[in-house]
Amino acid sequence: MQHSYSGTSLPQISGATIAILQSKWHREHTDRMVTKCVELLKSAGAAEPEIHILPGSIELPLAARRLVRRGKKYDAIIVFGAIVKGDTFHFEMVMNMCAQGLNQVMLEEDVPIINEVLPVTNIDQLIARTGDNEHNKGLEAAIAAAEVISWRRSISSDHAPKIGVRPLG
Repeated sequence: MQHSYSGTSLPQISGATIAILQSKWHREHTDRMVTKCVELLKSAGAAEPEIHILPGSIELPLAARRLVRRGKKYDAIIVFGAIVKGDTFHFEMVMNMCAQGLNQVMLEEDVPIINEVLPVTNIDQLIARTGDNEHNKGLEAAIAAAEVISWRRSISSDHAPKIGVRPLG
């Protein structure tokens, strides 16, 4: 079942700094996700995202960590790729290494990583999720990024409730 995405109630994330990492594999499809994502992020007030193209999905975690560690602060990193199941177990290996690596970077570096690396069993499934319509997963990525950036800003602002420590004794 496909989900429809709408950016009508998108939180404003003025000036948000976002990096997009994209795998070269199946780029004719993932380009459409990136385009939809960037359009929606810009409508929410984000700065123009940096876009980096990597050889494949397996390199995405390394690239995410390198970006974070070079010293520039990112409000979020969004990754796009497609892993199409073939006749061997390579699909499972790449899918697992990519997902585990991205999760590790996100938790260790404390930067949200929105994962839109799509593991599919055939190209038709990929086309259905990357079309020029409301089912495009680039929209989902932009919405998730805007929502998590907005939430992180709300809990780190001066207006957020503070958790106090009660003195002993």
